[in-house]
Amino acid sequence: MALSSFDIDAPRWDQSTFMGRLKHFFNITDCRTAVLPDSRLDEAKALVESCRAGSVPPGTTEEQLHYAKKLYDSAFHPDTGDRMNIIGRMSFQVPGGMAITGCMLQFYRTVPAVVFWQWVNQSFNALVNYTNRNAASPITPKQIGVAYITATSTALATAVGLNLYTKKAPPLVARWVPFAAVASANCVNIPMMRQQEILNGIAVTDENGNKLGHSQKAAVKGITQVVISRITMAAPGMIILPIIMQRLEKYKFMQRITFLHGPIQVMMVGAFLIFMVPAACSLFPQRCSMSVSKLEPELRDSIVSRYGNSVQQVYFNKGL
Repeated sequence: MALSSFDIDAPRWDQSTFMGRLKHFFNITDCRTAVLPDSRLDEAKALVESCRAGSVPPGTTEEQLHYAKKLYDSAFHPDTGDRMNIIGRMSFQVPGGMAITGCMLQFYRTVPAVVFWQWVNQSFNALVNYTNRNAASPITPKQIGVAYITATSTALATAVGLNLYTKKAPPLVARWVPFAAVASANCVNIPMMRQQEILNGIAVTDENGNKLGHSQKAAVKGITQVVISRITMAAPGMIILPIIMQRLEKYKFMQRITFLHGPIQVMMVGAFLIFMVPAACSLFPQRCSMSVSKLEPELRDSIVSRYGNSVQQVYFNKGL
Protein backbone atom coordinates (compact mmCIF):
# COMPACT_ATOMS: atom_id res chain seq x y z
CA MET A 1 0.00 0.00 0.00
CA ALA A 2 1.33 3.43 -0.93
CA LEU A 3 1.73 5.49 2.23
CA SER A 4 0.33 8.53 0.40
CA SER A 5 -3.05 6.78 0.58
CA PHE A 6 -2.57 5.57 4.17
CA ASP A 7 -5.67 6.39 6.27
CA ILE A 8 -4.08 7.42 9.54
CA ASP A 9 -7.46 8.02 11.21
CA ALA A 10 -8.72 4.51 10.49
CA PRO A 11 -8.85 2.53 13.75
CA ARG A 12 -5.87 0.23 14.10
CA TRP A 13 -8.05 -2.15 16.11
CA ASP A 14 -11.78 -2.88 15.86
CA GLN A 15 -13.44 -0.25 18.06
CA SER A 16 -16.73 -2.12 18.10
CA THR A 17 -15.26 -4.78 20.43
CA PHE A 18 -13.97 -4.45 23.96
CA MET A 19 -10.66 -6.15 23.10
CA GLY A 20 -10.13 -3.81 20.17
CA ARG A 21 -10.75 -0.76 22.35
CA LEU A 22 -8.53 -2.25 25.08
CA LYS A 23 -5.59 -2.51 22.67
CA HIS A 24 -6.26 1.04 21.51
CA PHE A 25 -6.30 2.48 25.02
CA PHE A 26 -3.30 0.45 26.16
CA ASN A 27 -1.59 2.17 23.27
CA ILE A 28 -2.59 5.78 24.01
CA THR A 29 -2.50 5.58 27.85
CA ASP A 30 1.12 4.41 27.75
CA CYS A 31 2.58 6.53 30.57
CA ARG A 32 5.95 6.66 28.81
CA THR A 33 4.47 9.13 26.33
CA ALA A 34 3.72 11.58 29.15
CA VAL A 35 7.41 12.37 29.62
CA LEU A 36 8.15 13.14 25.97
CA PRO A 37 9.02 16.79 25.21
CA ASP A 38 6.50 19.02 23.46
CA SER A 39 8.80 19.23 20.44
CA ARG A 40 8.51 15.46 19.91
CA LEU A 41 4.72 15.62 20.23
CA ASP A 42 4.55 18.50 17.77
CA GLU A 43 6.63 16.47 15.30
CA ALA A 44 4.13 13.63 15.63
CA LYS A 45 1.23 16.03 15.05
CA ALA A 46 2.94 17.43 11.95
CA LEU A 47 3.42 13.92 10.56
CA VAL A 48 -0.23 13.02 11.25
CA GLU A 49 -1.43 16.17 9.51
CA SER A 50 0.89 15.55 6.56
CA CYS A 51 -0.50 12.06 6.21
CA ARG A 52 -4.06 13.40 6.33
CA ALA A 53 -3.13 15.79 3.53
CA GLY A 54 -1.74 12.91 1.47
CA SER A 55 1.87 14.07 1.55
CA VAL A 56 3.83 11.58 3.66
CA PRO A 57 7.53 12.56 3.88
CA PRO A 58 9.80 10.25 1.81
CA GLY A 59 11.31 7.40 3.79
CA THR A 60 8.52 7.31 6.37
CA THR A 61 7.49 3.79 7.40
CA GLU A 62 4.02 2.57 8.32
CA GLU A 63 5.25 1.85 11.84
CA GLN A 64 6.42 5.45 12.19
CA LEU A 65 2.97 6.62 11.15
CA HIS A 66 1.33 4.35 13.73
CA TYR A 67 3.66 5.67 16.45
CA ALA A 68 3.00 9.29 15.44
CA LYS A 69 -0.75 8.64 15.68
CA LYS A 70 -0.22 7.05 19.10
CA LEU A 71 1.54 10.20 20.34
CA TYR A 72 -1.07 12.41 18.70
CA ASP A 73 -3.98 10.54 20.31
CA SER A 74 -2.27 10.55 23.71
CA ALA A 75 -1.50 14.28 23.79
CA PHE A 76 -3.90 16.19 21.53
CA HIS A 77 -7.62 16.74 22.05
CA PRO A 78 -9.77 14.80 19.52
CA ASP A 79 -12.14 17.75 18.98
CA THR A 80 -9.78 20.73 18.83
CA GLY A 81 -6.41 19.22 17.94
CA ASP A 82 -4.83 21.34 20.69
CA ARG A 83 -2.11 19.87 22.87
CA MET A 84 -3.59 18.96 26.25
CA ASN A 85 -1.93 19.83 29.54
CA ILE A 86 0.18 16.92 30.75
CA ILE A 87 -1.70 16.33 34.03
CA GLY A 88 -5.04 16.03 32.25
CA ARG A 89 -3.89 13.46 29.69
CA MET A 90 -4.98 9.84 30.06
CA SER A 91 -1.32 8.87 29.66
CA PHE A 92 -0.71 10.63 33.01
CA GLN A 93 -3.48 8.73 34.81
CA VAL A 94 -1.18 5.94 36.01
CA PRO A 95 1.62 8.06 37.56
CA GLY A 96 -0.75 10.76 38.81
CA GLY A 97 -3.46 8.39 39.99
CA MET A 98 -1.12 5.97 41.74
CA ALA A 99 0.55 8.72 43.78
CA ILE A 100 -2.69 10.35 44.90
CA THR A 101 -4.69 7.16 45.44
CA GLY A 102 -1.85 5.52 47.34
CA CYS A 103 -1.70 8.49 49.68
CA MET A 104 -5.50 8.52 50.15
CA LEU A 105 -5.40 4.85 51.13
CA GLN A 106 -2.45 5.36 53.46
CA PHE A 107 -3.55 8.55 55.21
CA TYR A 108 -7.19 7.84 56.00
CA ARG A 109 -7.16 7.84 59.80
CA THR A 110 -7.17 11.57 60.67
CA VAL A 111 -9.58 14.24 59.45
CA PRO A 112 -6.86 16.72 58.34
CA ALA A 113 -5.17 14.04 56.23
CA VAL A 114 -8.51 12.99 54.72
CA VAL A 115 -9.36 16.60 53.88
CA PHE A 116 -5.97 17.30 52.28
CA TRP A 117 -5.78 14.21 50.08
CA GLN A 118 -9.41 14.40 48.99
CA TRP A 119 -8.78 18.03 47.99
CA VAL A 120 -5.69 17.01 46.02
CA ASN A 121 -7.61 14.20 44.33
CA GLN A 122 -10.55 16.38 43.33
CA SER A 123 -8.22 19.07 42.01
CA PHE A 124 -6.57 16.40 39.88
CA ASN A 125 -9.94 15.01 38.75
CA ALA A 126 -11.28 18.46 37.88
CA LEU A 127 -8.31 19.09 35.62
CA VAL A 128 -8.66 15.67 33.98
CA ASN A 129 -12.39 16.16 33.42
CA TYR A 130 -11.90 19.62 31.95
CA THR A 131 -9.08 18.44 29.70
CA ASN A 132 -11.10 15.50 28.34
CA ARG A 133 -14.43 17.26 27.94
CA ASN A 134 -16.29 17.44 24.65
CA ALA A 135 -14.62 20.68 23.50
CA ALA A 136 -17.50 21.57 21.19
CA SER A 137 -19.35 22.70 24.33
CA PRO A 138 -17.38 25.57 25.94
CA ILE A 139 -17.51 26.13 29.70
CA THR A 140 -16.91 29.46 31.45
CA PRO A 141 -14.38 30.01 34.27
CA LYS A 142 -17.29 30.59 36.67
CA GLN A 143 -18.85 27.24 35.76
CA ILE A 144 -15.48 25.54 36.20
CA GLY A 145 -15.15 27.10 39.64
CA VAL A 146 -18.66 26.03 40.70
CA ALA A 147 -18.03 22.49 39.44
CA TYR A 148 -14.72 22.27 41.27
CA ILE A 149 -16.09 23.61 44.57
CA THR A 150 -19.19 21.39 44.40
CA ALA A 151 -17.27 18.20 43.66
CA THR A 152 -14.61 18.93 46.27
CA SER A 153 -17.25 19.70 48.89
CA THR A 154 -19.07 16.46 48.06
CA ALA A 155 -15.88 14.42 48.39
CA LEU A 156 -14.90 16.08 51.65
CA ALA A 157 -18.38 15.76 53.17
CA THR A 158 -18.54 12.09 52.22
CA ALA A 159 -15.01 11.29 53.38
CA VAL A 160 -15.12 13.22 56.65
CA GLY A 161 -18.67 12.10 57.45
CA LEU A 162 -17.92 8.44 56.82
CA ASN A 163 -14.55 8.72 58.56
CA LEU A 164 -16.28 9.88 61.73
CA TYR A 165 -19.12 7.38 61.31
CA THR A 166 -16.75 4.42 60.96
CA LYS A 167 -14.66 5.13 64.07
CA LYS A 168 -16.34 2.19 65.77
CA ALA A 169 -16.63 0.08 62.61
CA PRO A 170 -14.23 -2.72 61.64
CA PRO A 171 -10.86 -1.34 60.43
CA LEU A 172 -11.44 -2.54 56.87
CA VAL A 173 -14.62 -0.47 56.56
CA ALA A 174 -12.66 2.68 57.39
CA ARG A 175 -10.13 1.79 54.69
CA TRP A 176 -12.93 1.81 52.12
CA VAL A 177 -14.01 5.37 52.96
CA PRO A 178 -11.68 6.94 50.32
CA PHE A 179 -13.35 4.93 47.57
CA ALA A 180 -16.83 5.97 48.70
CA ALA A 181 -15.70 9.60 48.60
CA VAL A 182 -14.10 9.23 45.17
CA ALA A 183 -17.16 7.49 43.70
CA SER A 184 -19.62 10.06 45.06
CA ALA A 185 -17.45 12.96 43.91
CA ASN A 186 -17.18 11.52 40.39
CA CYS A 187 -20.97 11.49 40.20
CA VAL A 188 -20.88 15.25 40.82
CA ASN A 189 -17.57 16.41 39.35
CA ILE A 190 -17.96 15.10 35.81
CA PRO A 191 -21.56 16.27 35.16
CA MET A 192 -20.79 19.66 36.72
CA MET A 193 -17.59 20.14 34.74
CA ARG A 194 -19.47 19.24 31.55
CA GLN A 195 -22.74 20.98 32.41
CA GLN A 196 -22.81 22.95 29.16
CA GLU A 197 -23.17 19.70 27.27
CA ILE A 198 -26.19 18.77 29.38
CA LEU A 199 -27.75 22.24 29.12
CA ASN A 200 -27.14 22.88 25.42
CA GLY A 201 -26.58 19.41 24.02
CA ILE A 202 -23.58 18.07 22.10
CA ALA A 203 -23.10 17.82 18.38
CA VAL A 204 -24.37 14.60 16.83
CA THR A 205 -23.54 13.38 13.32
CA ASP A 206 -24.46 10.62 10.92
CA GLU A 207 -22.04 7.75 10.29
CA ASN A 208 -20.18 9.84 7.71
CA GLY A 209 -19.56 12.73 10.13
CA ASN A 210 -22.23 15.08 8.75
CA LYS A 211 -23.57 17.25 11.57
CA LEU A 212 -27.25 16.70 12.34
CA GLY A 213 -27.79 18.96 15.35
CA HIS A 214 -27.28 19.08 19.12
CA SER A 215 -28.73 16.63 21.64
CA GLN A 216 -29.03 16.88 25.42
CA LYS A 217 -29.95 13.20 25.67
CA ALA A 218 -26.78 12.24 23.85
CA ALA A 219 -24.81 14.36 26.32
CA VAL A 220 -26.43 12.64 29.29
CA LYS A 221 -25.68 9.21 27.83
CA GLY A 222 -22.05 10.07 27.12
CA ILE A 223 -21.43 11.64 30.53
CA THR A 224 -23.11 8.72 32.33
CA GLN A 225 -20.76 6.32 30.58
CA VAL A 226 -17.75 8.44 31.55
CA VAL A 227 -18.85 8.45 35.22
CA ILE A 228 -19.18 4.65 35.19
CA SER A 229 -15.76 4.31 33.55
CA ARG A 230 -14.05 6.58 36.09
CA ILE A 231 -15.55 4.74 39.07
CA THR A 232 -14.61 1.41 37.52
CA MET A 233 -11.06 2.71 36.98
CA ALA A 234 -10.63 3.38 40.70
CA ALA A 235 -12.64 0.50 42.16
CA PRO A 236 -10.26 -2.51 42.07
CA GLY A 237 -7.30 -0.69 43.59
CA MET A 238 -9.35 1.11 46.23
CA ILE A 239 -11.44 -1.93 47.21
CA ILE A 240 -8.99 -4.84 46.89
CA LEU A 241 -5.81 -3.09 48.03
CA PRO A 242 -7.16 -2.25 51.53
CA ILE A 243 -7.91 -5.96 52.01
CA ILE A 244 -4.37 -6.86 50.95
CA MET A 245 -2.78 -4.22 53.18
CA GLN A 246 -4.85 -5.17 56.20
CA ARG A 247 -3.62 -8.75 55.91
CA LEU A 248 -0.01 -7.79 55.21
CA GLU A 249 0.12 -5.48 58.21
CA LYS A 250 -0.40 -8.47 60.52
CA TYR A 251 3.06 -9.78 59.63
CA LYS A 252 5.99 -8.69 61.80
CA PHE A 253 8.16 -7.68 58.87
CA MET A 254 5.46 -5.20 57.77
CA GLN A 255 5.17 -3.86 61.31
CA ARG A 256 8.90 -3.11 61.24
CA ILE A 257 8.69 -1.07 58.03
CA THR A 258 5.67 1.12 58.65
CA PHE A 259 7.51 4.02 56.97
CA LEU A 260 7.33 2.05 53.71
CA HIS A 261 3.58 1.37 53.82
CA GLY A 262 2.84 4.52 51.84
CA PRO A 263 5.33 3.80 49.01
CA ILE A 264 4.18 0.17 48.93
CA GLN A 265 0.57 1.23 48.46
CA VAL A 266 1.54 3.73 45.77
CA MET A 267 3.34 1.02 43.79
CA MET A 268 0.50 -1.48 44.24
CA VAL A 269 -2.07 1.09 43.09
CA GLY A 270 0.12 1.66 40.05
CA ALA A 271 0.00 -2.06 39.27
CA PHE A 272 -3.81 -1.92 39.32
CA LEU A 273 -4.02 1.27 37.26
CA ILE A 274 -1.70 0.07 34.50
CA PHE A 275 -4.48 -2.32 33.53
CA MET A 276 -7.55 -0.51 34.86
CA VAL A 277 -7.00 2.83 33.09
CA PRO A 278 -7.20 1.31 29.58
CA ALA A 279 -9.79 -1.27 30.68
CA ALA A 280 -12.13 1.37 32.13
CA CYS A 281 -11.69 3.63 29.09
CA SER A 282 -12.60 0.62 26.92
CA LEU A 283 -15.93 -0.15 28.57
CA PHE A 284 -17.81 2.00 26.06
CA PRO A 285 -16.94 3.10 22.50
CA GLN A 286 -15.30 6.53 22.28
CA ARG A 287 -17.53 7.29 19.30
CA CYS A 288 -20.80 6.77 21.09
CA SER A 289 -23.99 6.03 19.17
CA MET A 290 -27.67 6.55 19.86
CA SER A 291 -30.85 5.61 18.06
CA VAL A 292 -32.65 8.49 16.36
CA SER A 293 -35.86 7.29 18.01
CA LYS A 294 -34.37 8.09 21.45
CA LEU A 295 -33.45 11.68 20.64
CA GLU A 296 -35.44 14.77 21.62
CA PRO A 297 -38.66 15.04 19.56
CA GLU A 298 -37.56 18.26 17.84
CA LEU A 299 -34.20 16.86 16.73
CA ARG A 300 -35.72 13.52 15.77
CA ASP A 301 -38.37 15.22 13.63
CA SER A 302 -35.73 17.43 12.01
CA ILE A 303 -33.61 14.42 11.05
CA VAL A 304 -36.60 12.47 9.73
CA SER A 305 -37.83 15.44 7.67
CA ARG A 306 -34.40 15.85 6.03
CA TYR A 307 -33.28 12.25 5.66
CA GLY A 308 -36.38 10.11 6.08
CA ASN A 309 -35.52 6.69 7.47
CA SER A 310 -32.02 6.59 5.95
CA VAL A 311 -30.48 7.78 9.25
CA GLN A 312 -31.21 5.36 12.07
CA GLN A 313 -28.27 6.15 14.39
CA VAL A 314 -26.46 9.32 15.41
CA TYR A 315 -22.84 9.47 16.63
CA PHE A 316 -20.94 11.72 19.03
CA ASN A 317 -17.71 11.92 21.02
CA LYS A 318 -18.52 10.99 24.60
CA GLY A 319 -15.22 12.34 25.96
CA LEU A 320 -13.09 10.56 28.52
